[in-house]
Amino acid sequence: MATYLTASKQLISNYACIATLEPTDIQVGDSIVVASIGAPFNGTFTVLSCPQYEYTGINSTTGEWIFDENVPRANQILFACTGSNVEYVAIYSGTVSFTPTCTWVTVANLVTYLGVSITNPSDDYTLATQAVSAGNQFCSRRRAEAGYNDSLSTSPSGDVTLGTIMYCAALWRSRGSLENVFASFDNMGAAPQQSMTPIVKQLLGIDRPAVA
Repeated sequence: MATYLTASKQLISNYACIATLEPTDIQVGDSIVVASIGAPFNGTFTVLSCPQYEYTGINSTTGEWIFDENVPRANQILFACTGSNVEYVAIYSGTVSFTPTCTWVTVANLVTYLGVSITNPSDDYTLATQAVSAGNQFCSRRRAEAGYNDSLSTSPSGDVTLGTIMYCAALWRSRGSLENVFASFDNMGAAPQQSMTPIVKQLLGIDRPAVA
């Protein structure tokens, strides 16, 4: 979970617009938890917009949000919030939290890469879903730690997509493994289990700083 401090708040026509002190990865559709800035702002909300200008209300005819393009405001988050209007005010005591969810690759991508047929529902499909979820999160986190600022909804490039799929495939194939070897019934012995291979690191562009 990522948590950010607030910088301001306001509420007009049952829509709240708050700002954070620093840029975030929050996008439209994300679920956020707002705390410590008072009612009715506190609670769990769905982000409807991330406007770059001052919010001034809604159009009485169309119901669309109105923004003053002469007044830029950074790091804003707009969401539905029922309550009395609150004028724009700076507030630094609140927090905005959300759990980043990366969706670079899908189960279908993994199944295609593995070249297998997986029935849904089945234990294999459940494991594939878990592998994709874990692989997406792990690979996006490792890239963030290396200094990249990627979208969580769209893979930044084809090499990152392939690296993420390969990592997910290694997680799926590790089913039934013991310690650091893949499960095997071959008399030749068990193959070493290595999810984060050098080629996966190369494709993800990690273990080196991001290029400015």
